[in-house]
Amino acid sequence: MTDLDARTGELDRAHVFHSWSAQGSLSLMPVAGGEGCTVWDHSGRRYLDFSSQLVNVNIGHQHPAVVKAIQEQAATLATIGPATANLTRGEAASRIAARAPAGFEKVFFTNGGADANENAVRMARLHTGRDKVVSTYRSYHGNTGGAIVATGDWRRVPNEYARGHVHVFGPYLYRSEFWATTQEEECARALHHLRRVIQAEGPESVAAILLETIPGTAGIMLPPPGYLPGVREIADEYGIVLILDEVMAGFGRTGEWFAFDAYDVTPDLITFAKGVNSGYVPVGGVVISDPIARTFDARVFPGGLTYSGHPLAAASIVASIDAMESEGIVAHAKKIGTDAIAPGLAALAEKHPVIGEVRGTGVFWALELVADPATREPLSAALIGKAKGELVARGLLPFTADNRIHVVPPCVVTADEVETALTAYDEVLTLLDKEVS
Repeated sequence: MTDLDARTGELDRAHVFHSWSAQGSLSLMPVAGGEGCTVWDHSGRRYLDFSSQLVNVNIGHQHPAVVKAIQEQAATLATIGPATANLTRGEAASRIAARAPAGFEKVFFTNGGADANENAVRMARLHTGRDKVVSTYRSYHGNTGGAIVATGDWRRVPNEYARGHVHVFGPYLYRSEFWATTQEEECARALHHLRRVIQAEGPESVAAILLETIPGTAGIMLPPPGYLPGVREIADEYGIVLILDEVMAGFGRTGEWFAFDAYDVTPDLITFAKGVNSGYVPVGGVVISDPIARTFDARVFPGGLTYSGHPLAAASIVASIDAMESEGIVAHAKKIGTDAIAPGLAALAEKHPVIGEVRGTGVFWALELVADPATREPLSAALIGKAKGELVARGLLPFTADNRIHVVPPCVVTADEVETALTAYDEVLTLLDKEVS
């Protein structure tokens, strides 16, 4: 009998070229199936998925309603070009628009989050007649030509071929760039910094401010009270388009349909992907405010994609949003975050000196790990790698980034599953405490 796990590994090493990796050192875990918050390999070993893969499987693995919708759409019409009207595509767009603020009626579909941000920037530039885009250093907006340059982390540096991108520091009190000691100081100084950079760049040259509502891969840093409304005020003052990137934070991840629903702010453009259909079929898009949409009523929008509004993706969106609504999944994400994840992680922080800070909301949390609580020296990459291996050995799939473990299960996670994960985190953090003591 063929060992399917071994065969999977052989084929992967021989033929698959993986992202963000030195190929020669890879030996990846095979995944054969999944259900809810659990995946398994061909031999039947099960893992609790507290990564949601790439923080996108919000509705859980293999939700039957979404799987059925994809199957039925495939049997009816597997694909059709974007220069057609398609009922399923229209239904998907209408459901997304219904969850957006008033005054957002149009949706432009893309293949994922990166090209959603690309097209949002294009819309902003065409709408304003300006060029520059301001984003933050602690951010990730995707791996296409412009999105990766809008990104602030290390992945930008070897890919800087797009023009007109300017970066600022956003608020992050734990490692404040502004010598702040309170959230109020951090907010005020970050807004002053943003305003001064825009003034120095020339406000008449700035088309857009592009922000993740809550930065995800960069560290799940919740904006302090007043920050996003302050950014909105600056954008309005200078006629700048505000784009909020909801690719990771949207559709239940924060316990809201859109993360900005918890803040007193309305953007001009909203980008989405990931959670809108839990990644069952690749899709993303831009929700467009009416004034920007009207820019292209009589003017050609110079952009398009072969798979824009693909019927299989559209069917998965319709089924996902309907299921999230009928099953109360967004409300559940908020409740499980408040009742189980938040107190559980707070207890771990009290117990383990290696935890510098706990941040998050809903099912969107980060443990920032430090070698020294006093100096806040980040835990080394070697120890983060060790922690990841130890968690996998305990049957937990983690999401790690820099010196952090992100606690990001599907929105359907149960209290019992949270408790199982907390036990695994506790055991591994105990090992890390010993390493740094």
